[in-house]
Amino acid sequence: MLASQTRAFIATHAVGCMRQQQRATLRMLSSSSVSRPTMDNALSQRPSSVVRTVQRKDGFMSMRTPTSVRSLHSTAVNLHAGIDRPEPGTGLKVHFKDSNGQLIKTVEANEGDDILAIAHEYDIDLEGACEGSVACSTCHVILPESYYDLLPEPEDDENDMLDMAFGLTDTSRLGCQVIMTKELDGIECRLPSATRNMFVDGESTLKRKQVIY
Repeated sequence: MLASQTRAFIATHAVGCMRQQQRATLRMLSSSSVSRPTMDNALSQRPSSVVRTVQRKDGFMSMRTPTSVRSLHSTAVNLHAGIDRPEPGTGLKVHFKDSNGQLIKTVEANEGDDILAIAHEYDIDLEGACEGSVACSTCHVILPESYYDLLPEPEDDENDMLDMAFGLTDTSRLGCQVIMTKELDGIECRLPSATRNMFVDGESTLKRKQVIY
């Protein structure tokens, strides 16, 4: 019985360590200036094995590695290195509003820019703790239904993060996943009154936004 429990413990610990290493790799890649093909290749690598324990005839435990495991899958990660501001009057307009619907600032962006990067470029208080790696909900924005319906359906991992967002609504999205197109010209992005950050050490922290009247 003791040997069986020991084998189960070692195997579980090994799998847990491997998953932690995969998550760390994802965070490292998403925060570095690597190309998208390089990231895809790194994330698609399947570890060749996972540790398995075997009891030897002398009673001691040995380690073997024959068991394959599944690879890590995630939404496409947007690496944030800033955006180029369009010439005044030539870009797509984005209206940022506070939690009460009051206009904060109207800015211009290019096709292909995402809402998180746009907010950072124009000093809008949209945090983005995970830098667009879909590992937090701090870039949560609330959109009008008419614009929300123009967007592709969110992937499962975006929905997972939105489940942890403060003030979630039926038209909530992560700003890092809202990519500007010509159809989104004039989009309104309302910021929630607070953000919940579970990216740091897995602990939930609540940050309330200051609303200036």
